[in-house]
Amino acid sequence: MELRQLRYFIRVAELGSMSRAALDLGVVQPTLSQQITRLEGELSTRLLQRTSKGVSPTEAGLAFLRQAQLAIRHADEAARAAQQSRLSGVVSVGLAPTTACVLGLPLMTAVRQRYPDVRLHMVESLSGHLAAMLNARQLDLAVLFDTDPGRRWSVTALVEEKLFLIRSRGSARAPLPPRLTLAELKGLPLILPSATHGLRSALDEAFAGQRLGRLQPIEIDSLSMLMDAVRAGLGCTIQPRAALARVPDWREAFEVAEISGRRLRRINSLCSLSDDELSPAALAVRVVLADCARALVRSSDWAGAALSHRHTADTPVDRAGARTGGPARRSNH
Repeated sequence: MELRQLRYFIRVAELGSMSRAALDLGVVQPTLSQQITRLEGELSTRLLQRTSKGVSPTEAGLAFLRQAQLAIRHADEAARAAQQSRLSGVVSVGLAPTTACVLGLPLMTAVRQRYPDVRLHMVESLSGHLAAMLNARQLDLAVLFDTDPGRRWSVTALVEEKLFLIRSRGSARAPLPPRLTLAELKGLPLILPSATHGLRSALDEAFAGQRLGRLQPIEIDSLSMLMDAVRAGLGCTIQPRAALARVPDWREAFEVAEISGRRLRRINSLCSLSDDELSPAALAVRVVLADCARALVRSSDWAGAALSHRHTADTPVDRAGARTGGPARRSNH
């Protein structure tokens, strides 16, 4: 199997046409068809379904396409690194809005200092969207809060955040006490992300564990819009302190009360594709991200956060949540 054959197959699958792929690749169509046939022969399986309208990947072809794209990407990055004699490439990193408020700029600065030829593609979105992007291999790394045991990621628990009730000031209500129990939140008008996101999943589980009934909040899948709604007095929200990092006047605009109890903590976990799917640049950025997160906690620049003790600091866990003593398990998916 040659890299040339992989490139040919990928382009044919992307364009859905032998003739268009041949033109794009600068080869004659019989040569292209011959190389695809030879590749299928080596794999002993049909990769492309040929029809009068063109070609499309078979089920085996789709599975092969994902891995072929990774192989070509890694080969290209290895060539660039060898040519430049230092680490280079593009690494995509996903952060939830509250995490990005604290970690985003320090991460970008640290990567620029340590690896000037590594380019970051930063994605800010709610954790449920980031998990879907990581599964689709649109991200190399992401900091997530709900590490579903059904997914085969490399996972390292980094930071544990306290959660706070946040509501608008300026009402005739009595001021919030410094701390509230979970039971005292029952009946409050809440504004939260929808159920597909990590914070909401943790809250639903905590309320169910104490038999406090089902949450029925206003659902807003945008941190800025959610905080605008809270500021306007439409309800309260439950968030880590990092949610206020981009609100300069938060002390004047909001009241904040810590929610007591060990059940309500948000774990920020560094999730990535398995080590064999990550480029050298992505492996390096994963280390930098973990270093940055821990440094922010130790310097008290990550308000309301502590280092997680659910797993040892540098121990990856597989998707089933089991601790491992070495590199993350390799994924076949």
